[in-house]
Amino acid sequence: MYKASWVLMLSVGLMLTAGCKKDELRAKDARIAELEAMSQETGASFEQCKKDRENLNKLVAGYTSDMKAQKGQINAMEAALAEAAAREARAQKRLAEYNSMLRQLKSMIDAGKLKVRIVRNKMVIELPEAVLFPSGQAKLKKDGVKILAEVGPVLASLKGRSFQVGGHTDNVPIRTARFPSNWELSGARAIDVTKLLTEYGVPATRISGAAYADTQPVASNDTKEGRAQNRRIEIALVPNLDELPDLSSIGQ
Repeated sequence: MYKASWVLMLSVGLMLTAGCKKDELRAKDARIAELEAMSQETGASFEQCKKDRENLNKLVAGYTSDMKAQKGQINAMEAALAEAAAREARAQKRLAEYNSMLRQLKSMIDAGKLKVRIVRNKMVIELPEAVLFPSGQAKLKKDGVKILAEVGPVLASLKGRSFQVGGHTDNVPIRTARFPSNWELSGARAIDVTKLLTEYGVPATRISGAAYADTQPVASNDTKEGRAQNRRIEIALVPNLDELPDLSSIGQ
């Protein structure tokens, strides 16, 4: 009897112990499942953070690129404005020089001894043949020498400026021992004027002569008056290098 009771108690104890173990196992399984769920959630959050960071980096890179592009545009605009201001300053300087020359030549212009014109964006002093040379000759008249004696110092006063003396004829051909064609006549006249201007103060390094013959008429050669206008000497102000377009990139 006593033995049976003991066995029963032992069985009950074992059953209770087994029940406790099962409860503990279930609790542990539930905790494991909870931790696994938290791990998955944490992993998902981590992946989302990675994506967010990548998107943010792309956004920052885009902003940086835009800022660089805008900075480049601003720099280009500033450079263009600076160049425009420099061109304006050069244009104002040329205008002041031209006005100064016009004032100094006014008395001769009013007397009809010469004209001042803008030809192909260059200022040109035009002197008719009748004032300077006898017909068909390249030796200056006394009156021509006097006129150039007034013109020379005016040109010399334009510091840093270069000049080209161009000889022009009408289309009536000349054939002499000294002047086989109008080219030789126009060239000889240009050289004679050039040399005399150097005697009146124009530096030889800033003046040159050129022959144009009848290639650049200013009037019709069909009339006596037109041919007279075409027989002329032109003294052109040569543009400085900083007034010319930048061609350094051509051919590179």
